[in-house]
Amino acid sequence: MLELLQSLLDSLQAEPLDDLVTADQVLDRTSLLVAVRNAVDAELTASVRRAENVQAPERDGMRSMRSWLRGHSRLSARDAARIVGNGRALEQLPAVGAAFAAGAVTAEQVSVMAPVAAVDVQAEAVGQGVDLSEVDRTLAEVASTQVHAALGAVVQHFLARLDPDGTEPDPTERRALAIARHHDGSVTGRFELDAVGGEKFCTVLESMVQVSRPAGDLRTRSEQLGDALVQWADNTLASGTLPILRTVRPHVIVTIPLADLVDATTVPGAAGTAFGARISAARARMLACDGNVTRIVLGPEGQPLEAGRTRRVFPPHLRRAVEVRDHHCVFAGCDAPSFWCDVHHLIHWAHDGDTDVGNGALLCERHHTKVHHGFRIERQPDGRWRTWRPDGSEILIGEPLRI
Repeated sequence: MLELLQSLLDSLQAEPLDDLVTADQVLDRTSLLVAVRNAVDAELTASVRRAENVQAPERDGMRSMRSWLRGHSRLSARDAARIVGNGRALEQLPAVGAAFAAGAVTAEQVSVMAPVAAVDVQAEAVGQGVDLSEVDRTLAEVASTQVHAALGAVVQHFLARLDPDGTEPDPTERRALAIARHHDGSVTGRFELDAVGGEKFCTVLESMVQVSRPAGDLRTRSEQLGDALVQWADNTLASGTLPILRTVRPHVIVTIPLADLVDATTVPGAAGTAFGARISAARARMLACDGNVTRIVLGPEGQPLEAGRTRRVFPPHLRRAVEVRDHHCVFAGCDAPSFWCDVHHLIHWAHDGDTDVGNGALLCERHHTKVHHGFRIERQPDGRWRTWRPDGSEILIGEPLRI
């Protein structure tokens, strides 16, 4: 098998991509590589299962093949778990295993079918007289010939028919959220929700996406959903209805030395958040536009010596006045509603800018960020807003495209 794969790879490398001139040639090559990848995944899965059966990870002092794959092969915990789980499942699904080895089924599809191979499911099927070999062949055929979504529907249909009168599962038992924070302060996550919980989640996100669809929006669907999730957090924090934690409502906390806050040349990472992220002074200034600022005097060893009174930037009555005047984000071409917007100081308060209606402007998060990174907005005497790029050119709505 390994010799065959190596021979195939050598033949592909002998025919450079640049030599493929027709669509058929490129697509045939792509289909072949997908099949090869599936076959390699099948061999890997079988090898991992064999290693698990003979307790091979003990040789390297590892407790399981999951930990061995994470440590020695640098796989993620999710990928390692899928490979191990697939190996166990395929012992009960030989037809699926054969299709997998032939390159017709993907590793992801195997993981979708894995619940059918669970001990309790197999036992229940045998008790009801179900022909498991026929189920195995049907799953292999569907996985080899139908789109990915169809396979999931078939698996769920089988599981539901196997126990139609069973107790309704507790939806909270299937809900999970894992968040990983990276060195630059960004976060990634993975969540699992039951059908109803997922429907609620998707409904809220979709409402956020649909309310902000500016003309010419070049964001991908994934980027739109990411922005919607942050907007959801903004709206929730701004509503003031979250549970009070130790007498304080939840809020974003940013700590930054005053000298760095007012210095436009401060390097990134000057400010810190409550959850340990490091952000730039520019980002801290942006957050300070529509929040509370508390002065704390620190001693030479960092101990707090004095805490001054919290200064509210744009209190509610002034914010309402700005909302009545601007209605929505004032950045050229944006109509994000007022409840999505911060009140931005045209002249920052740290540079002696006044906290009044004349020095405020509604900006959504995207354009608030832009204005703190070189873009500029200005209100004309007639009340119109104008927007300039960092290079000094003005953004004009409806300007002709330059070819």
